[in-house]
Amino acid sequence: MNAIVSSASLSLDIAPYLDVAEVRRVRARVDIAVADRAWRPQVEDRSRDWVASVAAPCFKILRARRGDAACKAFCALGTGAGLDALAAIELLGADVVGVTDLFPDVVETAAGNVRRNLVGEVALHAGAGDLLAPLRASGVRFDLIYENLPNLPVADAAQVEVDKTSAAFLAPRSEATPKAVADGLLTLHYLALLQAHDFLKPGGAVLSTIGARLPLSVLTEMAEAAGHRPSFLTYWWKAQADADEVIASYAQWQKQGLFFHFYPVEVLEAAFAGLELEQAGRDALAIERDLRSYQLDAAQAWRLHRQGRRIGHTVAALLSEPKR
Repeated sequence: MNAIVSSASLSLDIAPYLDVAEVRRVRARVDIAVADRAWRPQVEDRSRDWVASVAAPCFKILRARRGDAACKAFCALGTGAGLDALAAIELLGADVVGVTDLFPDVVETAAGNVRRNLVGEVALHAGAGDLLAPLRASGVRFDLIYENLPNLPVADAAQVEVDKTSAAFLAPRSEATPKAVADGLLTLHYLALLQAHDFLKPGGAVLSTIGARLPLSVLTEMAEAAGHRPSFLTYWWKAQADADEVIASYAQWQKQGLFFHFYPVEVLEAAFAGLELEQAGRDALAIERDLRSYQLDAAQAWRLHRQGRRIGHTVAALLSEPKR
């Protein structure tokens, strides 16, 4: 692997980050290196950090549903700094862990973060490259594959390196994808679901956490087309991170005939007030229906953002279980 190139480091108390009283399997204070081409976790504000606000609550729900023995082998696709893997070790009790990302230096840094911040050991499998492919030679299988993969395609690796945006990935892909998947910019999520069939244990599942800027029905259609039974584990919302770049990018895609939606943050705050995460997952389609009249297309969202309005989007945690 390439030498580690780190542009930042973070130190944080992990119990409040994961919203637990205490931690047992990771160090109470973790030190995280962030490779130069990795997305920097937003640990200063848990509501903006994807692992803290989206992944960790999902892991807690899954452990409560499936029990301690059902999530022992965990894989994080596009792991970045590896905080998702550390969260799974603590919250799911994972003792077999896989991590992948596109660039070798990102993976090496993430693997180092995992090893350095553990109390005890796990069997760690790490590889750089395309989705799950780097782990194929290991023969490892997982109870849960977690992904928060990017949606927005860019032309080349140099642009990914310059932007360092969690919303971007290399394009184009040569694999055939259903039209709704391609039009929804869900290609990587779909390909991960296809590859997952070869990497899941019996009873295993894929957890896809996706900024739901398109109808939820498209997400369930994607999972079904990839040979899975879909359900929504949670459904929530976030203020749009990197709004200048991300909303503008979606507005450009709208000019090419694709459509995505956003909401004013105050609408989302009111719609989800008082709801529990798991209940919101069960009621996701009804909540989406109630929000429909408040939707902004990407061009409208961009104009309001430029005027100083806070813009957000919903977030779906899609649980996909292979059809047998």
